[in-house]
Amino acid sequence: MIYLVRKEHFNAAHRLFREEWSNEKNEEIFGKCSNPNWHGHNYDLIVTVKGDPSPETGFVINLRTLSEIIKEHVLNKVDHKNMNLDVEFMKGYIPTTENIAIAIWDQLEPLVKELGIRLHCVRLEETEKNVVEYFGK
Repeated sequence: MIYLVRKEHFNAAHRLFREEWSNEKNEEIFGKCSNPNWHGHNYDLIVTVKGDPSPETGFVINLRTLSEIIKEHVLNKVDHKNMNLDVEFMKGYIPTTENIAIAIWDQLEPLVKELGIRLHCVRLEETEKNVVEYFGK
């Protein structure tokens, strides 16, 4: 079993808040991440897949193919977007790093599975100090 890793990058804005809470409660729970004027991050997305190398090519998956899947189904939808307003697959979720990682997993997992390999981990680095890793359910 080989673990293959692809790193990508995107920029996005978001606001952590619950509409049913007051601005004061949102600020108490989410701090400056609840700024009504939004804020943004330069995210690093690290996707790890696993499988056995093909006897024909030596690849688990061609990295170009994996990159194209990530770009089409994630990056093109989130890069330079507002996660609260613009990203269809985030509708109904508070765009925490945790929820974004889960949503990205849900976008990629069926596509990777169709190629005969398995998604192992979605790692989302919001800042140098704030990182989420999701390994599926």
